Amino acid sequence: MSADKLRPLLIVEDDPALQKQLRWAFDGYETLTAGDRESALIQVRRHQPAVVTMDLGLPPDENSVSEGFKLLEQMLETAPDTKVIVLTGQNDRANALRAVSLGAYDFFSKPFEVEMLGLTINRAYHLYDLQQENSRLQQMQQPDVLSGLVTRDPELLKVCRTIEKVALSDATVLVLGESGTGKELLARAVHDSSSRRGERFVAINCAAIPDNLLESELFGYEKGAFTGAAKTTPGKIETANRGTLMLDEIGDLPPSLQAKLLRFLQERVIERLGGRTEIPIDIRIVCATHQDLRTLIKEGRFREDLYYRLAEIVVNVPPLRARQGDSALLAHAFVRRFSAEQKRGAMVLREDAVRAIEAHTWPGNVRELENCIKRAVIMADGNQITRDDIGLEVQEASDAAVLDLRQSRDDAEKRVVIAALGRVDGNVVKAAELLGVSRPTLYDLMHRFGLK
Repeated sequence: MSADKLRPLLIVEDDPALQKQLRWAFDGYETLTAGDRESALIQVRRHQPAVVTMDLGLPPDENSVSEGFKLLEQMLETAPDTKVIVLTGQNDRANALRAVSLGAYDFFSKPFEVEMLGLTINRAYHLYDLQQENSRLQQMQQPDVLSGLVTRDPELLKVCRTIEKVALSDATVLVLGESGTGKELLARAVHDSSSRRGERFVAINCAAIPDNLLESELFGYEKGAFTGAAKTTPGKIETANRGTLMLDEIGDLPPSLQAKLLRFLQERVIERLGGRTEIPIDIRIVCATHQDLRTLIKEGRFREDLYYRLAEIVVNVPPLRARQGDSALLAHAFVRRFSAEQKRGAMVLREDAVRAIEAHTWPGNVRELENCIKRAVIMADGNQITRDDIGLEVQEASDAAVLDLRQSRDDAEKRVVIAALGRVDGNVVKAAELLGVSRPTLYDLMHRFGLK
């Protein structure tokens, strides 16, 4: 193995003789050394070693373990996946076990056999590699039920993984996000990933139905309950029995119905308007709103007890402007879809159009982008969509400064790679040309950042 390929191994030891012995014994690694807590943390931030061996007794008080435990906690806070092997004195099993309980990978008592320590280090590297590969594969996976969601944004991918987890339960889910971010798509994903996927998914928009009609829409009514009630009609809740009910724009639910909905959530029975019979209902509730329900509670417009019934699991959907590279990626997908629907043949976005799309803040989110691309596909003269067809002005954007140089550089590289892949619709060859790097280099960057 060439020197530039050696893996970093950090040795935290204040005894120069033992430090030298460990460096000699593990010359198959790029051995980094530190004699105190501050220098060890600098090495961790600079080199991000997968494995660390450390003595608990560190200066300024080598006879105390307080400095060692403080370093262990700070290292695992900085790099939680790092495997730390603690070296302790003889008859110091209590501190060794305490270190493991705090997150250390293993411990050895001095004096130790170098061969045994070497086997433990190799095993730690192997475990680290397995965990990193597993994490990468999880990030690359996109569930089938969310196949309609186009994204490479890390935050939205976290939302997708959350949806997969909560779908397996029957917990009530509250989806929060601006209008046009795809809240109903996520609500349907909850249903399609659950054990209720074979039953009905029923959605109702609480803001789209007049207050005097909303109660009958939700709970149904008996024949003769009011003028025009010619027959008994089940409501949306009853219709969704054994399935999932989505209450969209729950923040617009009138106060009188908030109390009735709360009673249903507590007792899981309903009575139709004009009826006297309690009907047991078994449904999963998913709610969505663009409003701040906590603010509505303070203003007395939303019941706090209802909020806590609905907010068993809260999912926050990021707006399009906060999703790295997604505006261009979605634009390409919409162009393919609408050009096929409109029978316009193979249409593409020109470079100036992509730049305008990336620079726009999209206050209407994905819905606004979708309408914009549909209009552009219809209005474009040829098979290339220009900035004039899109009808957007390029705007300047600025990023807040980050003081961690390594993190700032990694974040900047990741943003540029995601933006390049989005701009060229995921074509790795074109993205590499756009970035001015080779394809292997781009693949390495994508692997490093967990991008598919």
